Amino acid sequence: MKLQRTTLVLVLLAILLGGFVYFYEFQWKSQQAEVKKKQQQLFSFKEDDVKNLKITTPSDTITLERAPESDKTKWLMKSPVMGPANDGTVAYLLNLLETEKSERTLDSSASQLSEFGLKQPQATIDITLNNQKTHKLVLGNKPSFNNQLVYARKNLATKPDGSNEVILVSAKFENAVKRSLSEWKAVDNQEKTPSATPTATPSLPTKQSTPAIPTVKPIPINPTTEAIPNNSTPTPTPTPTPTNTPTLKTTPTAPSTPVTPATSNSPTK
Repeated sequence: MKLQRTTLVLVLLAILLGGFVYFYEFQWKSQQAEVKKKQQQLFSFKEDDVKNLKITTPSDTITLERAPESDKTKWLMKSPVMGPANDGTVAYLLNLLETEKSERTLDSSASQLSEFGLKQPQATIDITLNNQKTHKLVLGNKPSFNNQLVYARKNLATKPDGSNEVILVSAKFENAVKRSLSEWKAVDNQEKTPSATPTATPSLPTKQSTPAIPTVKPIPINPTTEAIPNNSTPTPTPTPTPTNTPTLKTTPTAPSTPVTPATSNSPTK
């Protein structure tokens, strides 16, 4: 009886231990990894949640607005010029804002911001969502030591002690914002596809008289020297074989018997 109770207790302990290990290894660790991922993620919004974008650089200020669904383009440029925007260029920036994460977080005082190039940033991205919430990403003009990351500030965050939160983001953001105005504008189909230079339409050839086919004169059976062309070799004409003309055989006729003159029986006088 005691053996059975001991065995039952050991089985229960094994089940509890196995449940704890499962919860710790799979559930708790996966939850912690998800929390860490969310903490490293730059922003929690999706690409479709963005309504307006404003990219400010030392040379330009680009203002973009999502186009109505009835338009052929997804994005419209509001400044510095008005017109359809390049959907591919805007989509590349939005994808980075949605998927990229901060590689590292630093604490910096206000006086140290210039060391990261954040006093005079290379670009400032202002984001307005459909629910009217706003976000900001400031990109410093100094890369990290390995030139693969860029110092940045998200939403100008500060910590309780008054220090500024500086993050390191992918250098892809630098490629996404350092563009000329023409790259933000939609590509004109007429400019993209050069029109063909008008050329003279070739006229159909006029009917020409068909050259007469030279007639070959028949070569006589017994050609003479004049009848054979200069560039042709006279073909030997076979000599006709004489045919034996049959001779008519005459049947010899019997010699005619000379007629003896009849003698007169009359007596001579």
